[in-house]
Amino acid sequence: MIMKNKQVKYQDWGLLDYQQAWDRQDQIFADTVMAKTQNRNNNTTWPVKNHLFFVEHPHVYTLGKSGKFENLLLDESGLADKNATYYKINRGGDITYHGPGQIVAYPILDLDNFFTDIHRYLRTLEEAVILTLADYGIKSGRYEGYTGVWLDANNEHARKICALGVRCSRWVTMHGLAFNVNTDLSYFKNIVPCGIDDKDVTSMERELGFKPDIEQVKQKLKRHIGELFEMEIFDN
Repeated sequence: MIMKNKQVKYQDWGLLDYQQAWDRQDQIFADTVMAKTQNRNNNTTWPVKNHLFFVEHPHVYTLGKSGKFENLLLDESGLADKNATYYKINRGGDITYHGPGQIVAYPILDLDNFFTDIHRYLRTLEEAVILTLADYGIKSGRYEGYTGVWLDANNEHARKICALGVRCSRWVTMHGLAFNVNTDLSYFKNIVPCGIDDKDVTSMERELGFKPDIEQVKQKLKRHIGELFEMEIFDN
């Protein structure tokens, strides 16, 4: 029996180009899958490493495997005018925006170390954001039929504050969540966010009426992720 490894290496990548972050993720994801494959092939029980990365990206739009290109409302010149880039990527979900003031979390976890249930995995990530918002007096929750974290769900004022999109292979995860803290929300007007054209997008800054300290928000989010997954998080 392979021993479960609850240790998670954490690193904040700061402001990093999306392609560079994606390349880093891909390599670590591949290494993690390879470690699991070697254990299986060699009948060994070496612990498989887990990682949690936080990052902010320069302005970028990303389209998931199930997304529609027409949900990007800008052409190449429009992207250039907005100083933004665009990528078709290998996560689930439709189109979304990443930019400064938004916490993007990339957990690269071997879920065999925690629980092998992708639905529970998504709901646990959402719960970490819900608890973080509650620390600031913001009441949030889930919207039936949709992923992510919402305010005033199921009524005409519903607005999304956190999007999720993940990839999972052999119970190893990559990609993750995008949490609007001090995000420039005008960039969302250039897409149909997550393919939803009749709901608003919001941020902590908009809801609170001031800019919260994003480094403080990161620490609270990291703590809630660690507690919910029963991780032992340490800085890499």
